[in-house]
Amino acid sequence: MKGIILAGGRGSRLYPITKATCKQLLPIYDKPMIYYPLSNLMQAGIRDILLISTPEDKSDFQKLLKDGSQWGISISYDVQEEPRGIADCFCIGESFIGKDPVALILGDNLFYGHNLQATLQHAKSFDTGGMIFGYEVRDPQRYGVIAFDSDQNIIDIIEKPAVPPSRFAVTGLYFYDNQVIDIAKSLKPSARGEFEITDVNVAYLKQGNLSCHLFERGFAWLDTGTPDAMQEAASYVQTIQHRQGIKIGCVEETAYQVGYIDEEQLRLLAENLSCSEYGDYLLKCCPLELAK
Repeated sequence: MKGIILAGGRGSRLYPITKATCKQLLPIYDKPMIYYPLSNLMQAGIRDILLISTPEDKSDFQKLLKDGSQWGISISYDVQEEPRGIADCFCIGESFIGKDPVALILGDNLFYGHNLQATLQHAKSFDTGGMIFGYEVRDPQRYGVIAFDSDQNIIDIIEKPAVPPSRFAVTGLYFYDNQVIDIAKSLKPSARGEFEITDVNVAYLKQGNLSCHLFERGFAWLDTGTPDAMQEAASYVQTIQHRQGIKIGCVEETAYQVGYIDEEQLRLLAENLSCSEYGDYLLKCCPLELAK
């Protein structure tokens, strides 16, 4: 399975912060925002990743993430010239995806909670249809909202409904088989001139090939597209990390845990960051015989 991170857009809801830099390069507490979705794809067992950004931001992402080989993965880059919607990424990434299934995660989304890695790896094992993830929110009218029948089967997905049929929003994480390319290429722009990911999901739903995993209570999904949301996400990460002594979205630790790099490579990565608290944490993640 291939993975795509969509890190485009103008970030206009964060102006003037994003006048000079891309929002996905802004910090969420102690690491760049982009680390969080990247670590989620790695947790799913995905090693071949395409990052789609604006033309202006591409070089900055390359400077930060390089080709991914330091973490045992491969990162390639492409651009979305104008904001044309989430589904446009499958057209941009058509040659990258090839004949493989693909997972898409939005570059400003943060996921954390119990059994997340197992959930992601289960989703990766699907070879037919699409899988979305639902999360109960206070203000569903801001999102694509899932409508259920009496047996909790999905019957519709409605984009930003005035009267939401449920409180379950579709999150920015999606798994699809290879036909998503053809579906995306067949879409017509919405009223706002974009190719909507909701239309992709509805196409799978009409086929009877759309599954949905509802994240349980206690799980965290944070969309960091506004100043308040960024502050809330940073506070959440800080609280969890201070309380539990672990880091969320630490790509080096994730690479080691899923077996993409060995102990010696983890130590080398830690030493390159040794002047920081982040580097000290990575050294503590090394086995004792290497960390001495």
